Amino acid sequence: MIYPIVAYGNPILKKEADEINEGTALDEMIQNMFATMDNANGVGLAAPQINEGVRLFVIDSNLMLDEEDEEKGIRKAFINPIILDEYGDDYSFEEGCLSIPDVRAEITRPEKLTIEYFDENWNLHEEEFSGMTARVIQHEYDHLEGILFVDYLKGLKKRLLKSKLVDVSKGKVSTDYRMVYPLR
Repeated sequence: MIYPIVAYGNPILKKEADEINEGTALDEMIQNMFATMDNANGVGLAAPQINEGVRLFVIDSNLMLDEEDEEKGIRKAFINPIILDEYGDDYSFEEGCLSIPDVRAEITRPEKLTIEYFDENWNLHEEEFSGMTARVIQHEYDHLEGILFVDYLKGLKKRLLKSKLVDVSKGKVSTDYRMVYPLR
């Protein structure tokens, strides 16, 4: 099943997500989240983006990498993740979001992170990720904290995007995937 994606302006996107009880059956939801992400040509999708206020996201960072990149991408689910540390050089990259179509901005993030999470079988992992994979994880993790990439913008950049963000919340955007708009 492909879920509709919640658009900018929906309060769930600004709320901290709730922890999931260990052992909860999530196979169907995870499969549907991957299908939804793939259908929208995304590289990540967090549960709040499908109107579920729980600490779960899926990513496929393979789509962010070129063949000559040394880094290997991953396709996996992260349940109840906790970023333990972010480190390395900060670098900027133009980010976008399925919940905020047609809006992109340069966002600066640390190049590496260590994260603890459960996989879909409720096995606990602690891993280090870097480069594009770390960036996708940071972006999706922010969704679980009620943070959107546009929240990092300041001053003039943020003011210039204001009308575009209002348009997104009203459904005045065109996407190839289904969305739910808060002001429509």
